[in-house]
Amino acid sequence: MKRVYITVVLTCLVMLAAFVGLFRVLNLSGGRDHLTIGFIYDNDESTPYTYNFSLAKDAVEKKYGKQVDILTRSNVLDNEMEEPLRELANAGCDIIFFNGYSETVIKMAPEYPDIEFCQTSYMDMSGQTVPENYHTFKGEAYQGRYVSGIAAGMKIRQMIGEGVITDDQALVGFVAAFPTSEVISGYTAFILGVRSVVPKAVMRVRYTQTWSSYAEEKSAAEKLISEGCVIISQHTDTIGPAIACEETSGKRKVYFVGYNQSMSEVAPGTSLVTSRVCWEPYVVAAVDALMINKEIEEVVSGKKHGNDVSAGFERGWVEMIDLNVPVAAPGTMGAINNAIEQFKRSGGDFVFRGNYIGVDPDNPTNTIDLTYGYSENANTSYPLFGYILTDIITVEE
Repeated sequence: MKRVYITVVLTCLVMLAAFVGLFRVLNLSGGRDHLTIGFIYDNDESTPYTYNFSLAKDAVEKKYGKQVDILTRSNVLDNEMEEPLRELANAGCDIIFFNGYSETVIKMAPEYPDIEFCQTSYMDMSGQTVPENYHTFKGEAYQGRYVSGIAAGMKIRQMIGEGVITDDQALVGFVAAFPTSEVISGYTAFILGVRSVVPKAVMRVRYTQTWSSYAEEKSAAEKLISEGCVIISQHTDTIGPAIACEETSGKRKVYFVGYNQSMSEVAPGTSLVTSRVCWEPYVVAAVDALMINKEIEEVVSGKKHGNDVSAGFERGWVEMIDLNVPVAAPGTMGAINNAIEQFKRSGGDFVFRGNYIGVDPDNPTNTIDLTYGYSENANTSYPLFGYILTDIITVEE
């Protein structure tokens, strides 16, 4: 009996050793047991954009705990990127993530071939030749913008139905940072979402010429409110526009639609809903890839164009948060869910479509006819729709 027992034990040990060896060969249990990870932020976590991006850092910490050391640098301007980048590289980072818009990263990546550099995309990457260790990524924000527009349109329709405003007062305001295609794509998707519910709605846009200025953003929102806008949204980085709307709550209410971060705490009486780009799926998957010694694009799930990746609702890269049920119009949740399911089923080719002509603000002779539609993020993660639909969008000076 003892011989049988010993034989069984020895057989099990041999099989276990072979199994472990097979795991190592297949790189299933191999890989790394520790990483040093760097994050460089263009602002700090008090601003919605950076706070939203920092949630990806939190997700990595939650998943890997003591297996990772995380180093951060905040309030780094684009033209000041080199010094903090070198600091993190020299501190032993294996991978560094950036939420800024600096060309310094792509230029410096070849100097550190053993480090992976992952940057939120800031330009059209289609056809671009990039270093092997440089990667770009972005959620398809226009999808969330369109669904936000549906929520705004539901509220406008309620206001019209209750006699608060008339059809011809369906005016939406948008506080925008700069006239880049990323910003234009977002606010165009937003007003098209509004018009899917309220076909006569139009929009006014005011640029602040800065990403992050509470005073400028609040002032721009206040001007739009004084011009008769009944809904305000933004593509800037502070809570200024939300505060401007909340200050109307005791008189003629103007409602707010957020981006990146919940605004119901600062605007409980006027905030409707928020869309956010979710950076967590990409960032966590990129760390996963390094842990198992895989290429990042092998592990990340999304639309891949070389070292550039994007995705929308279908992969969890975009989501709707903070629906303020007491303020939102009845039926808003159902309308949001239906729109999200449409994106998941068929993509977003239905968004930039209709009887519209878009005009390039830098070259008025360059136009686009949306009768047959435009497919955003088809070949790059960076949004490229940079045309103004002049019949329904007015850019204020």
